[in-house]
Amino acid sequence: MDSTAMDDFTKAKAKAQFQGLFSALHWKNNNLLSLYEVTSIIKPKSETYLGMRTIPVSRIIGSEGRYHDFSSAFYPKRELLRSRWVSVDSAIINDVVLPPISVYSLGGYYFVRDGNHRVSVAKAKGMEFIDAEVVELDSEIPLHPGVSMKELRAKVVEYERNSFISQYKPSYLPMGDIVFTTPGSYAEMVNHILVHKYYINQAIDHEISFEEAARSWYENVYSPIVHEIRKEHLLSAFPGQSEGDMYMWLVRKWDEMKKQEGQGLSAAEAVKRASSAAGKNWHARLRRYIGYYLSKISKG
Repeated sequence: MDSTAMDDFTKAKAKAQFQGLFSALHWKNNNLLSLYEVTSIIKPKSETYLGMRTIPVSRIIGSEGRYHDFSSAFYPKRELLRSRWVSVDSAIINDVVLPPISVYSLGGYYFVRDGNHRVSVAKAKGMEFIDAEVVELDSEIPLHPGVSMKELRAKVVEYERNSFISQYKPSYLPMGDIVFTTPGSYAEMVNHILVHKYYINQAIDHEISFEEAARSWYENVYSPIVHEIRKEHLLSAFPGQSEGDMYMWLVRKWDEMKKQEGQGLSAAEAVKRASSAAGKNWHARLRRYIGYYLSKISKG
């Protein structure tokens, strides 16, 4: 094998290790973004074939299938990548023309479909551009290098909240009290309101508006359940969750319980049972953590 290419791989792998250590010290994820995980949150609605393009290497931030093999800066993390990586580097050193890579474009950035080793070598060599066959996925969610899945979820939730406010103009709802942190929750809330509207309309001789249904849902469904959440101090068992998140979780739990036990189960009773189960799970997790910690101490 080309000794220069071998040295290049060793240096690149060392950079990946250093980046991994630095990321661990700063509580950051050192993996590339997974295209599957990103699209499962963003949910692109269409794709467009853009053909051959010359794209900036700096805007390649993820991979379709090899996101565990390279660091977030696309340096190789595993020794088993050496042979293929070195062969690509040797080809570039010897001016061999390589085929273009294949990528998905999403939010102005790129995810590699085919050609991960070529991208890694390009990054290691400081190349600014690379030829690529591009398929564009539509998205209105902004991305940036180093974005974490947690940040991406927050961006999606913010976008969905703004879309809900823009479409429904809910001045009739106290939106400061209705906050979700999970993607898809605002659309699910609309569905809850529409179901509530349907049942109200079954009992009257005219159809109420979405605004009227939303007011009734907030007063008669959402607020009573949130009241029970507060009474049971349920949020303490779920750090980082909002009352809106707990409302969604409890409605699903309530539906499950009613299917098993019948429609007579009240929301208050459902919250009490969920709170009791959550408390037991939280204490079990705490006991496991303490047991693990004490075992580490005893081993010295």
